[in-house]
Amino acid sequence: MRIVIADPNLMPQRATFEAALPEGSVTSWHESWNEHSVLTDLKDADVYVGPKFTAAMGAEAENLRLVHVAGAGYDGIDADVLPAGTVCANTFHHEGSIAEYIATALVVLRRNLLGQDAALRTGVWSSSVYSPDIRQPETLSGAVVTFLGFGHIGSAAWRLLQAFGAEGIAITRSGSVNPEEHGLRWTGTTDRLGEALSESDVLVVSIPLDAGTTSLIGAAELDDLGPDGQVVNVARGPVVDETALYEALKDRRIAGAAIDVWYQYPGTDGRGEPSALPFGRLDNIIMTPHSSGVTAETFRGRALEIAENITRLSTNQPLKNVVISR
Repeated sequence: MRIVIADPNLMPQRATFEAALPEGSVTSWHESWNEHSVLTDLKDADVYVGPKFTAAMGAEAENLRLVHVAGAGYDGIDADVLPAGTVCANTFHHEGSIAEYIATALVVLRRNLLGQDAALRTGVWSSSVYSPDIRQPETLSGAVVTFLGFGHIGSAAWRLLQAFGAEGIAITRSGSVNPEEHGLRWTGTTDRLGEALSESDVLVVSIPLDAGTTSLIGAAELDDLGPDGQVVNVARGPVVDETALYEALKDRRIAGAAIDVWYQYPGTDGRGEPSALPFGRLDNIIMTPHSSGVTAETFRGRALEIAENITRLSTNQPLKNVVISR
C-alpha cells in the first residue's frame, strides 16, 4: 500500500499515523500541498491524503483507490476527475476542540477579561469593586444560548455549556433536533431564528455556509440579540453579514463577539487582513485566525481515523465517512 500525504497539518502526527498503518505500507510526505510536486509522486499511489485534488492529479493517479481529506470539508476535491473506482472520505474530530474554544471565548467575553487585563497594565483596576459605573459581570449559569446549527460542533458545545448551567435553543434548517433528548429549552427551524435570539444572551454559529445561509445573521438578527448579547462564529465568516457585524459591535448594539472565521484569508505567507473593515480597532471582539479546531487532539484523532480507513481499504472492509464514490 503506497500512501502520498500532502497535508501539513498531519506532519506533527506523522509518527502516530505511520504506527497505525497496515504492515507493509510505504508513505511519501510533502510538507505542503503543491500540485507539481504531488503530481510526480502519484503515479503508483494507492492512497492520497490532502486538501485538493485536480484534473492533472486525476490523470496521473491511475492506481488510486482512496482520496482522504484530513478534515470535514472536501470542496477542494474535484469529484469529476477522480479515477474510476476511487472514493473520497473525510474526517472530523474537531468538535471537542471547537467546543472548548466556544466556552473559553464566552467566559472571556462575559467577564471582560481582556478589558480588565488591558486596564490593569496601565494601573487601572477595572472592576465594580473600585468603580460603581462598572456592572458586575454575568456568568454562563442561566445564560440562554442559541445554537445556529446543531451538528458535531453545536452539540459538543452544548454539552460543555450545559455543565456551566446554561440553557440552550437549537435552530437548524430541518428543525429535527429533539429538545428533550438533548436537554434543550426548545428547537426550531431558521424561520424561528428571530424568536430564539430575542430570548437569548448568546448566539453560537456553526451552520454550514451555502446560498441559503449566506448573511443569515444580519442587522435585524443582531438587534434581536440585543445590547447585552454576544456572538461566537466558528462556521464560516459570511454566515454573519460582515458590515452588519462590524456596525453592531462598533455601535454597541451587541456587547461582543468572538470571531474565528473570516471574510478574507491570507496567502501562503500567513499575512493579510481578515476583513476590509477595521475589526481590529474594536475593543469588544476576540479575533482568532480560524484556529478553534487546530489542536493536537484534533489532528491526532484525524490521523488515527485516516489510518483506520487505509487499513479497512487494505482488508476490503467498508470505509468510514465516504463522501464521494466513482
